Amino acid sequence: MEPLSRSNSTSSPPAILRAVKLTKVYGHGASAVHALRGVDLSLVRGELVVLLGPSGSGKSTLLNILGGLDQPTGGEVLFDGQPLSDADDDRLTRFRRERVGFVFQFYNLISSLTAVENVALVTEIAANPMSPREALDLVGLAERANHFPAELSGGEQQRVAIARAIAKRPEILLCDEPTGALDSQTGVVVLEVIERINREVGTTSLIITHNVSIAGMADRVVTMADGRIVEDRVIETRVAPSAITW
Repeated sequence: MEPLSRSNSTSSPPAILRAVKLTKVYGHGASAVHALRGVDLSLVRGELVVLLGPSGSGKSTLLNILGGLDQPTGGEVLFDGQPLSDADDDRLTRFRRERVGFVFQFYNLISSLTAVENVALVTEIAANPMSPREALDLVGLAERANHFPAELSGGEQQRVAIARAIAKRPEILLCDEPTGALDSQTGVVVLEVIERINREVGTTSLIITHNVSIAGMADRVVTMADGRIVEDRVIETRVAPSAITW
């Protein structure tokens, strides 16, 4: 595999990340669990996609494989047209470090560090980061930079986690149930932050959730069931996160 590089292709619309016939099987024989069953998915550069499905449908497994956190049993993932399936550990680490930001349901902040110090953990190892304070300003937390996680609300902690994810200027933001631990009002604030990053920074964003109310804010909604994609539809007019209720 050649070193990962940005594509110079002028074709439209460019797919920044593609899954091709992905399968994932855990275990063997009669006890084997088929988490993914031949999934094909393309993420177009700059779009915001919501991936819906119930628990156990394969959403998180797909996100982990797209982000280089796990390997498929079959099929392949291509970033800018280059396959990741033959990438060694060093190249996968570089892919995750330089190209992908992750946001999970639980914030995973270090309790002994302030908000700005939590973000700085990523900027210190990134190739071309924004400053930690710039990232916190993007998520509306500039004035909370010197607060510890215990001094922040759940929504504020999630916004710090988003700031940490986007401070390295990733091309792709993968969000796994980012509002799952939040009430609806706080969740909307978090969704507004993700939408702002997508709109202003141009980061290709994938939000996985079981909450169908979130679908309206997307460019495209993909629905999974039993390890397969069962629907892939374009949203003609995106709804502002502030209009979402659940």
